[in-house]
Amino acid sequence: MLEPCVFTIFGSTGHLSRTKLLPSLYHLEAEGRLPEGIVIVCVGRRPWNNETWRKEVNRWLEERIGARLDNQRLSQFLEKIHYFLGDIESPETFVKLKEFLETSQGFSDNHVFYLSLPPAEYKMVAHQLAVNDLNQEEAGWRRLVIEKPFGYDLEDAQTLDYSLRKDFGEHQLFRIDHYLGKETVQNVFVFRFANLMMEPLWNRNYIDHVQITHSEMAGIEDRAEFYDGAGALRDMIQSHLLQLLTLVAMEPPPNLDAESIRDEKVKVLKSIRPIPKSAVHAHAFRAQYGRGRNGDRNIPGYLDEAGIPKHSTTETYAALKLYIDNWRWRNVPIYLRTGKRMAGSHSFISIRFKHPPQQLFRETQIEEIPPNWLLLGIQPEQCIRAEMQVREPGIGMRTRTTQLDASTCYLPENGHQLDAYEALLLDVIEGDHSQFLRSDEVHWAWSVVDPILKVWAVERDFIHTYPAGSWGPLESNRLFEKESQAWRNTLASE
Repeated sequence: MLEPCVFTIFGSTGHLSRTKLLPSLYHLEAEGRLPEGIVIVCVGRRPWNNETWRKEVNRWLEERIGARLDNQRLSQFLEKIHYFLGDIESPETFVKLKEFLETSQGFSDNHVFYLSLPPAEYKMVAHQLAVNDLNQEEAGWRRLVIEKPFGYDLEDAQTLDYSLRKDFGEHQLFRIDHYLGKETVQNVFVFRFANLMMEPLWNRNYIDHVQITHSEMAGIEDRAEFYDGAGALRDMIQSHLLQLLTLVAMEPPPNLDAESIRDEKVKVLKSIRPIPKSAVHAHAFRAQYGRGRNGDRNIPGYLDEAGIPKHSTTETYAALKLYIDNWRWRNVPIYLRTGKRMAGSHSFISIRFKHPPQQLFRETQIEEIPPNWLLLGIQPEQCIRAEMQVREPGIGMRTRTTQLDASTCYLPENGHQLDAYEALLLDVIEGDHSQFLRSDEVHWAWSVVDPILKVWAVERDFIHTYPAGSWGPLESNRLFEKESQAWRNTLASE
């Protein structure tokens, strides 16, 4: 049973709070999953009170959820919300916040502090909480949640980590990566370790290569300032896609406690073959979307977007080739790819198996047998799918590809399921670290991409481009080891 707590959100009027945190908390309330006695405190600078704030939250939820709102549950949810007026840049705010949290009637001694803020403010807010003893656990537990990016590069990440761990213990820190809460991501773990039939095939003897793809049809939208300073490699690969890689490649943990799982993930990151600066161009490729079309609609290029400098060379597409130097994965290439303004929006893992060692069908009408694939859909399709070859009915020896779907494939008509944020927020309240990043995990993930970032940082004269609405630049195919390897763009049979 979940313990009651006070869930305090810093940056409560911002985009993340409006579109993710408050809707997720409402859904949990509507499903009866929040603990009895939970209180939600929203810290903001706007001169509002509880009544004004609750009206704002009501309006946001109506816009976000619409007809699916349950009026009775909504009323109960809004009663749990309190608005605290304060400027986080003023130390006095934290003095008053401490008094408010400790003296308000019905407030629990357990606290979650969620930093829905720009990363530059993490250290300052965490320190002010500690100065006012809001990190102390004599009366109840304290948990601090921070969003990615966890630093700007390896050095910055180490500085951030040192600062946070001065004020909070590692057991109090929850570094949230919403990708890890997605249903299929968690199902990868069960699929691998609960089914003996896959284990003998899950290694370098049978797998040709692995692809992990995240493509988006959308551009940068209203994130110009952040995105131009970050780029696709920092925004997606360093965090989300490397996390998916650890789940695909990790060894079975000795048990299901959080530290055992995270130990195995760290082992994968530590085993990734370092990329020296001299080999960056052989292992990494970047590009930027130019003008293009989607049907009858013209799509602006990256340099045409509002707020983007006219000579920016920030990448909106990044692809990597990595190797894991351990017994299971030695010399199996693993390709990571992400891009904005692509032809479709998909996140999935594609595992291609090797061809059978005997060319048994070479003297039949079958010219070439397509390889077997195992496909793990993350979004929008949430499923596990295998591609196999079967004989076509009729005269002669011909084959076709058939797809076998796991029965867990998500269908919208099945009703509301916990989304990534909802599942992770429950884990925070429960104190389960399994789906959150540990300090050394963040360090080793930055170590993978840091040499690439350093080389790209000084190469500002030229960047490849690709038409918006396409599947990205053809030049990125140079990363593949063999002519038979190519990017897999969708879960559909290709």
